[in-house]
Amino acid sequence: MNTQTQSVEKVSDVIQVMQAGIEFYDEAAKEFDNDSIKNTFQRMIVNKRAAIESLQPLAIAEQGDKETGTDWAVDARKMYTKFAGMMSSDERYTYVNQLEEVEDKVLEALDDAISADQPEPAMATLRTVKARAQTMHDEMKALQKSLEH
Repeated sequence: MNTQTQSVEKVSDVIQVMQAGIEFYDEAAKEFDNDSIKNTFQRMIVNKRAAIESLQPLAIAEQGDKETGTDWAVDARKMYTKFAGMMSSDERYTYVNQLEEVEDKVLEALDDAISADQPEPAMATLRTVKARAQTMHDEMKALQKSLEH
């Protein structure tokens, strides 16, 4: 008889990407005068915080404590954007382009977590978070397209 139980995996990675994304959106909002774009960024922050809140119990199951770190790749992208924005003729597009890439990274991290052999309650949470993340990605993709020259 197999008494092995499934364990939660890779959820802390998802949270790290989302937390770094929150910091990036917050910083980017300071660079924009357009209230509509600022509101979009604030909505992204609120949605990411809600997703993190729903994922934290899974992170505790995975590693014994809440996940508080950020993803180094997103942090590096944020630094790149600062430097690229200084050199670019369209700093707004540079920010939005990089934020859309962060949304790609969120979806990738969620796909990795979903592809792991997770307990069913964890899978249900991950699928719900992924559906919301896909909506956020699509919104950033549309904003990116609207700012293209």
